[in-house]
Amino acid sequence: MILTGPEITAAAHDGRLTIAPFEAEQVNPNSYNVRLGPTLLTYTTTVIDAHQPNPTKAIQIGKHGYVLQPGELYLGHTFEQVGSDIYVPLLFGRSSVGRLGLFVEITAPIGDIGFHGQWTLMLTPVRPLRVYAGMKIGQIMFFVSTGDIDLYRGKYQAAAGPQPSHYWRDVASIRAVAS
Repeated sequence: MILTGPEITAAAHDGRLTIAPFEAEQVNPNSYNVRLGPTLLTYTTTVIDAHQPNPTKAIQIGKHGYVLQPGELYLGHTFEQVGSDIYVPLLFGRSSVGRLGLFVEITAPIGDIGFHGQWTLMLTPVRPLRVYAGMKIGQIMFFVSTGDIDLYRGKYQAAAGPQPSHYWRDVASIRAVAS
């Protein structure tokens, strides 16, 4: 089951889910619009290595926006902090943004129960596109879970701003077990 807009509002007000700041005008019939935060990250090496931490460069989106370029991966973030210890959140790009040629959250739309923080957005444009901090970029839906809940305690908990991949930590723990 998916939460309707009025239920999202009720759950945000009674603490079953967190959306901060919460703006009533961002509630949709069955989702909540999230806005693009002011910081982007890009990787600075030619080759990204999944087994190593990768250097990044921070970009601040100014008042005149920032032009995203095709062939580049940008890590953005939601302005809002979102999470729930009860519901499963899923984040998708808004259709209006997709119609501008921007892919948002291509491979990782599902959030874990228990995660609370700003969501990192994987942004890839098909052509040059100017984006603005505060623009409505995605929408989060909340689904009812069944069964026992094991809260998220992972490496991205309480994220603030865009987070580069920490996949290398998974590899390090696998190496430690194999040794």
